[in-house]
Amino acid sequence: MADFARSQNAAVQAQLDRLQKLSPGGDSLGLERISKLLERLGRPQDKLPPVFHVAGTNGKGSTCAFLRAILEAAGLKVHMFTSPHLVRFNERIRIRGELIDDASLAKLLERVLDESEEIEPTFFEATTAAALLAFSEEDSDACVIEVGLGGRLDATNVIEQPLVCGIAGLGLDHRQWLGSRVTDIAAEKAGIAKPDVPIVTQRYRPLAAQQVQQRAEAVGARWIGRGALWDMRLIRDNLRYRDRGGGLKLPMPGLPGRHQADNAALAVAMLRHQDRLTIPEEAFADGILNAQWHARLQKLGEGPLTKRLPKGSELWVDGGHNAMAGRMIADFARRSLVSDMPLVLFFASLKSKSPRAILKPFADIAETVHMLPIEDHDHHSPGSLAKLAKELGFTSSANKTINQALGRVKRPSRLLVFGSLYLAGEMLGANEEIPD
Repeated sequence: MADFARSQNAAVQAQLDRLQKLSPGGDSLGLERISKLLERLGRPQDKLPPVFHVAGTNGKGSTCAFLRAILEAAGLKVHMFTSPHLVRFNERIRIRGELIDDASLAKLLERVLDESEEIEPTFFEATTAAALLAFSEEDSDACVIEVGLGGRLDATNVIEQPLVCGIAGLGLDHRQWLGSRVTDIAAEKAGIAKPDVPIVTQRYRPLAAQQVQQRAEAVGARWIGRGALWDMRLIRDNLRYRDRGGGLKLPMPGLPGRHQADNAALAVAMLRHQDRLTIPEEAFADGILNAQWHARLQKLGEGPLTKRLPKGSELWVDGGHNAMAGRMIADFARRSLVSDMPLVLFFASLKSKSPRAILKPFADIAETVHMLPIEDHDHHSPGSLAKLAKELGFTSSANKTINQALGRVKRPSRLLVFGSLYLAGEMLGANEEIPD
């Protein structure tokens, strides 16, 4: 799928237009182009602060957010690279805790593109190069880097000596690039393993875990698997974490959803299995409580969209876009959103996704789904999605715009928008809630 970005800053937009013309369309995995480009840029990947490298099908972005929050609670300065952005391209690159400013971003992209002649990097490869270049030139205590797609052939995998690697939840997604079985996907994600570097993972089914173990052993990485060398349990609304270094009693995350406990625990385990940075115990609790990550079961505040809803309504947004995410979001909705008001779904899906699997977990908790397009991306048409929803037992409508869909809500309701990070970003922008 082709990436896309716009900016209100003319200098940034000029470079994004240039990148769009230079890059081949769609995803194209591999390390050859990014390696050549980084050589021309002086190998910035070798000049980074200690790196936390995070892969996974679901939860890797949230894990990065918890890592950053805990590190900052410990008084450390943190660079962070994540993708995709929701509203502004700048969200992908955070320098010492702050989003990169437009002037610096324009100059970085210009430097990268000036060195890209004949290489034709993908959109994501050029963005990765810009982030690594920025991080190499600004002092910081740590660097949190999220894998874009997969792991083994992802552009971020040029980092040869991270401090610690982590793999969040595994599920079926991006099958056209990563394979059709969870074992295939596990092997690709575990491709970020590096010699003598701990790779900390969640608990997986035996065959998937076996793939992670084999990949780690093949390169001489130290596999730190959940259930063996660390674990976490929920006891009376607390996280009880333990590893060979002892136990921690931690609060439930401030981010909504029980699944965030797993992501927070993975961040804790990654930090506990490195010896370069000192993290006080109180920083773990503070970071888990205060981590922020937009469009992850986010309740929108007062804004242009929420003002259009019947009085008393709520608008929730999540970027979940695969079957595993659908189950997690439905679990939260079942626990927290289904009570005194009807639950109304707003949904969109990229052509590369399986909307039936994402929608099915909601069959017993919502009656109505309003379908939407995804601007600038190849997506399932709202009409085809509405037909699918009716087959699943929902009442459904096809809509051309968010405003058209909002106009169908006639009584106080809880609205849940999901199915695509791009749709989530559109909702945030339309409600004027811009990540900062």
